[in-house]
Parts: sequence; structure tokens; C-alpha cells
Amino acid sequence: MAGEEGEKWSRETAPRVLAIVVGGARLRQRDLYAVLLVSPACYRALLAVPELWKVLDFHEGKRAGERLILALSLARYKNIKEINMEFAQDFEDKHLFHIKSKGIESLKGLETLNLNACQKITDKGIEAITIICPNLNAISLYWNVGLTNESIKHIVKNCKHIIDLNLSGCKNITDKSMLLIADKYPNLEKLNITRCIKLTDNGLLQILTKCSFLQSLNLYALSSFTEKVYMKMGLLNNLIFLDLCGAQNLTDEGLYCIAQCENLISLNLTWCVRVTDLGVIAIAQGCKSLQFLSLFGILGVTDACLEALSKTCSHTLTTLDVNGCIGIKRRSRVDLLKLFPHLTCFKVHS
Repeated sequence: MAGEEGEKWSRETAPRVLAIVVGGARLRQRDLYAVLLVSPACYRALLAVPELWKVLDFHEGKRAGERLILALSLARYKNIKEINMEFAQDFEDKHLFHIKSKGIESLKGLETLNLNACQKITDKGIEAITIICPNLNAISLYWNVGLTNESIKHIVKNCKHIIDLNLSGCKNITDKSMLLIADKYPNLEKLNITRCIKLTDNGLLQILTKCSFLQSLNLYALSSFTEKVYMKMGLLNNLIFLDLCGAQNLTDEGLYCIAQCENLISLNLTWCVRVTDLGVIAIAQGCKSLQFLSLFGILGVTDACLEALSKTCSHTLTTLDVNGCIGIKRRSRVDLLKLFPHLTCFKVHS
């Protein structure tokens, strides 16, 4: 492309492409790279927009570690804010050691790091990356089963601003980590400890009493906690999301306390087998903004709890799962829509 046609492209077409890219939904990284190659004018125009180069996404990618190292060497990523390496199976400690050795200044401003299912990363790798990313506020370590309390020590030592921590499936994490998190992150907003099976009441109680700003707490598939824990959940005045799926020791008394979390929007009580109408009615009376509620598999609830919910949450509930609740006789879609006209989802669990 040369001469007058090239000038017209630079003057008219390139700005239009730029407007589409900047003004629309965020392009996938691969598509953004493709647009770079459209023309020299597009290349120059896109590189001049810092907002486009704040995310590196190599999730499920091959050679993800090598590609991350290469990308971080490019000037365009000097303001990087988010890195996603989720399910990058060949991403290893050696890549993090290499990145640390380079002393890449841009990583000092990194805010979000997703290492979900990067199972070749060890405690040593977590130490390396947290040292060079002191301003992280969100880190996700889902299903990194080899990580231990040492990783949490490195995180709390090197990253002072964490508000979002996902430890789902990190089965070697113990109460020691909960004590560190509670002491160092009083402003924590999101915590996911799904299937962290070594945790006990003592660890979680530290979180509940010291992290009063929690908005999201995921305790999925943790059946060993006792009523002592659930009785303290009313302390979380800012709680919006609570997943208690499989909480076999949760009773109506615990739900009376949880009902004090009046800002709750999402509550999962699937397989909370000791719950009855009394507990759900308490939730209906205390949590009047519920949009998501699962009572899946609870045999102790009846139509009475739905009647109570309909008086306070009929205009907010959009998801309600009462499958397997044989005590509820009127649970067809038609019946449920009469009580909750805004329902769009009737089945959370299959």
C-alpha cells in the first residue's frame, strides 16, 4: 500500500479501526495482534493507546511461559496490570525465576495474577513472583495442590494489598495460613477456600472476626466446620456472596446468624441437610435482596419457606433451585413462577 491510497488509509481507515478497537468490547489478545498487522498506520495507532496493553492472557496456551517472558520484554507492556496463566500446563518455576532475574520494572504495577491449575508452580515459584509484584491485589491459585503454607507466607510478606484471594483446591493449606491472612489482610473482600480440607473452625474464625470487609466467601465442599463458625457469620455486614454447599453441620441456628448479613445476594445451601423451614424463613426475613438461592437436596424444607421468601424476595430472585426438596410439593416451574415471576434459572446442580 503506497502513495495516495496509503495516505488515505492512514488518514481515514486507521482511525476508524482504532475507534472500534478502543470503544468496543475488549478484544482477545490474538485478535489484537492480528489488527496490529493490518497496516503500519494501525500498528502505530494501536501502540499509542496504553489501555490496550494492560492485560496478558495466555490461559490454556502452549509454551505460555516462554511467550510471557517475551511479551514482558516489549515496551508496549510497560503498564501491565493483569496476567492470566490459567491452565497453562507447561508454565513452571523456571519461568518465574527467569522473570525475577530480569527485574522487570513493569511488574511492580501488576494488580491481578491468575495461576489457576498451574500445577508445576511450587512454593518457590510463588516466592519469586510475589517479590517482583508487590502491588498485587488479586491472586488466584485454584487447584495448585502442591502449594503449602509457605506460599501464603510469601504472599503476605511481599504483597501488602491483597483483597481477592482464591485458594480453591489447595489441599495442603492449614489454619496457619488463615491466621496469616486474617492478620495481614483486614481489608480482604473475596476469599475462596473450596476443598481446603485441612482447615478447621479455629482458622476460619480468625477470618470471620478480623476480615469484616469480606464481600464474597466460598466454603464449597467443606463439611467439617461446626456451628461455632456459622454463628459468627453475622459479623460480615458487607457479605454479598456465600457458598455453603455441603455444610453438613449447618443448622437453623446458624442460619439465624447468617440472616444478619442483610446485603446477601447469592446464597448456596445445597446439601445443607440439617436445615429446615425455620432457617430459610429467617433468611427470607433478613436477606431481602437475594437473587440466587439453592436449597437443592434439603429434605427438611416445605412450601412454607417458599411462601416466606415470596413475601420479601419475589421481585429479586432470578435463580432458585429446589430440586430434590421432596417436602416442597409445589415446585414445578409454573408454581415457582407464580411466587417468583423473575425466575430465569431453576436448576443450579445437575
